[in-house]
Amino acid sequence: MANLKEIRNRITSVQSTMQITSAMKMVSAAKLKKAQDAITAMRPYAEKLTELLQNVSSSLEGDVGGAFTTQREVKKVLIVAITSNRGLAGAFNSNVVKQVRNLTEEYKGKNIEAEVFAIGKKGNDVLKKTNTVVEVNTALFDDLNFDNAAKIADALTQKFVSGSYDKIELVYNQFKNAATQIIKTEQFLPLVPISSSDLKVSSDYIFEPKKEEIVLTLIPKSLKTQLYKAVRDSFAAEHGARMTAMHKATDNATELRNQLKLTYNKARQAAITGEILEIVGGAEALKG
Repeated sequence: MANLKEIRNRITSVQSTMQITSAMKMVSAAKLKKAQDAITAMRPYAEKLTELLQNVSSSLEGDVGGAFTTQREVKKVLIVAITSNRGLAGAFNSNVVKQVRNLTEEYKGKNIEAEVFAIGKKGNDVLKKTNTVVEVNTALFDDLNFDNAAKIADALTQKFVSGSYDKIELVYNQFKNAATQIIKTEQFLPLVPISSSDLKVSSDYIFEPKKEEIVLTLIPKSLKTQLYKAVRDSFAAEHGARMTAMHKATDNATELRNQLKLTYNKARQAAITGEILEIVGGAEALKG
């Protein structure tokens, strides 16, 4: 019966795990809805702002982007790795870590120094062992809003303008749906020049103030929006990945529990059969 007791304990343990993973799945599903609505509502604005900036800047001559568009020889790169503060989200964080390491190796092969700015605790915990993590921000997801993201965007912009880095890239999970996240690598600075032949500028535009002033005003706002959108994308993708991971974990636990119950019933049946045989054997011995 000791064997049966062990199996019962395992069944109880698996059922407890099922309750936890099922609860986490429901919590992530509730948070996903809000995060998904936020990024879905934001994307049209971000895309329209980028389109407007590109349309206006494409009609201007010369370098109107100032320090934001300065193309320098790339000697030092800052990679902004956007992960989460919590785990249990499948390959969500490890995919970002893998991409950052691939980029680091790629730059290393070109004799370019690459450093990491980690947004999220999980990315920092892993990357600090193999990469140079110069700064960490884990508080952003505690109060995720545009103002807090804008402060980080301003700091990144200052690092580029001051010449500390010649290029800044964002690496994050883009939200597609609850089951699918796409690893994205976006150039944050310098701004990628847009060919005027690829864009059309409406002749009905009335500019006030001058175009140059509008572009220089839009660029910082566009950069802040780009970073905020990336963080929002990552936030929604995190909950989608965690919901999917917990759903799979619950299914696996259910399957394991059913297997243990079957094993328990077989062992119990064998024990009962053994006891019956002993009783019958004893009775026959008494008759003899």
